[in-house]
Amino acid sequence: MATPATVHSHAPQGFIRKYIFSLDHKVIGIQYFFLALTAVFVGMFLSLLMRIHMIWPAYSLPLVGEIKPETYLSLLTMHGTIMVFFVLTTAPQGGFGNYFLPIQIGAPDMAFPVLNMLSFWTTFVGFVVILAAFFVTGGAPLHGWTGYPPLSALTSTGPGEQLGADLWITSIAIFCVASLMGALNFITTTLDLRAKGMTMMRMPLTVWSWFITAILGLLAFGVLLSAGILLLMDRNLGTSFYVPLVVVNGVVMGHKGGSPLLWQHLFWFFGHPEVYIAILPGMGVASQILSTFSRKPIFGYRAMVYAMLSIGFFGFMVWGHHMFMSGMSPYSAFAFSLLTMCIGVPSAIKTFNWLGTMYKGRLRFHTPMLYAIGFVSLFVSGGLSGPFLAQPVLDIQLHDTYFVVGHFHLIMGVAAIFGIFAATYYWFPKMFGRMMNEPLGKIHFFITLAGTYAIFMPMHYLGMAGQTRRYSQFTEVAYQQKLLPLQTFMTYAAIITIAAQFIFVINLFWSMFKGPKASDNPWECTTLEWTTTTPPPHDNFGGVTPVVNHGPYEYGVPGAARDYVMQTDPATGTGH
Repeated sequence: MATPATVHSHAPQGFIRKYIFSLDHKVIGIQYFFLALTAVFVGMFLSLLMRIHMIWPAYSLPLVGEIKPETYLSLLTMHGTIMVFFVLTTAPQGGFGNYFLPIQIGAPDMAFPVLNMLSFWTTFVGFVVILAAFFVTGGAPLHGWTGYPPLSALTSTGPGEQLGADLWITSIAIFCVASLMGALNFITTTLDLRAKGMTMMRMPLTVWSWFITAILGLLAFGVLLSAGILLLMDRNLGTSFYVPLVVVNGVVMGHKGGSPLLWQHLFWFFGHPEVYIAILPGMGVASQILSTFSRKPIFGYRAMVYAMLSIGFFGFMVWGHHMFMSGMSPYSAFAFSLLTMCIGVPSAIKTFNWLGTMYKGRLRFHTPMLYAIGFVSLFVSGGLSGPFLAQPVLDIQLHDTYFVVGHFHLIMGVAAIFGIFAATYYWFPKMFGRMMNEPLGKIHFFITLAGTYAIFMPMHYLGMAGQTRRYSQFTEVAYQQKLLPLQTFMTYAAIITIAAQFIFVINLFWSMFKGPKASDNPWECTTLEWTTTTPPPHDNFGGVTPVVNHGPYEYGVPGAARDYVMQTDPATGTGH
């Protein structure tokens, strides 16, 4: 049985041990959160530069200068990589997962506190390394966030493909190591450190989502780490894992026998589970919040658990749908297509159960609830274009267009971000002991929801009209010039939406110091984190180990004194 290290039983006194190299999962969770907050602003800034260049290609920006086509591709590469790894993977799992998983299962800390600290600082080093790629000779790489060889495997294929690309691959490898450490910790903690009475089927759906995400991470990041090491060897040691006999600028490269498709298989075997690593914690948070603010038990708790397990299982079987363009056998394509349609079933079950949870509930439209509803909205809107792309015959037409960009930004990018926002507004009182400002939160929500739809919905129309993705400007392609007004509209929407995020930042930091004091259970919730003091003490429960007698979503219980029953309340005959 794993137990947190005994050295960790007393709260550290020194500043460095308490706030910098802390072993406390709560401090580490906050460190992850602020790392992701920094990364998201870097990623947003890069996307803003891209959008400005698409509308005003000749415009020279202060500090940035003129954005050349190759600069645009570097921006695109770094935007995608930073957002996927250092925001969508880091905030929901590393941030909120680290902070709340031990508290929600009644544990004093994570199973391996030192490993937990190491995983954060390794992630931090990975982030510093990827930022360094901007500042080396040649600049950041331009091979896209997917890093397809031979473009990424040779140093002579373009600016940014020298040291910048090596740093890019190294950063991802470092991130993989950090994620593997974190995943081992999450799995061990969930299996071994649950409080008395906390059976697997009494765990909140947030815990289930972090647990399943950790399993996906454990299986997926090892594959990407191996693939990245092989790519570094191709680039620097003269091996030929991914590079066939190839001519670049009239020069025969010294490679032969490699397969560029090998990288695609290894990358997407990681890449598709990564989509679910980003979205599953959001699903857990949405379930938690919709039940809390509808004052109803979650509709179909066991179905929700099995749906998440199914998503995790099928997530490893569909990577080929990213590769319909690669000339794969139609039989393989048919199998991947069929499995991709299958993964829509558990997603639909979850969606109907969320709607069932809200149906006839006593809804409380606080900011966390709005973001949870927004999450469901974006998940459905982004998901609807998925079955189109799952058909090889349609995907071949749509693959290299904005249709795909619109699809994955809605379902994976912005939906996951809405999950992060929902979690922030919901758990902020417990983390910092103060309430966030509700009117500012609602203003932020409505501008962000309208803005994200205004940016990403038109991308589907552009894709159907044949607008190619990854082009730095459309002034040279006659049939695409007619689509520029829509691109202009999207750019203005992006500028407004990015500006609105400063409302969130102001609200976050102002509320940390000046917000009204929060009670221990301001939302009237049932799960264990709301039974302890605000903010929680060093060992989470002040030396008392909680005993769990109820399920996680007992709202509206007949005959109960209140409209909710805490998980630690004495056992009665009225529980669900």
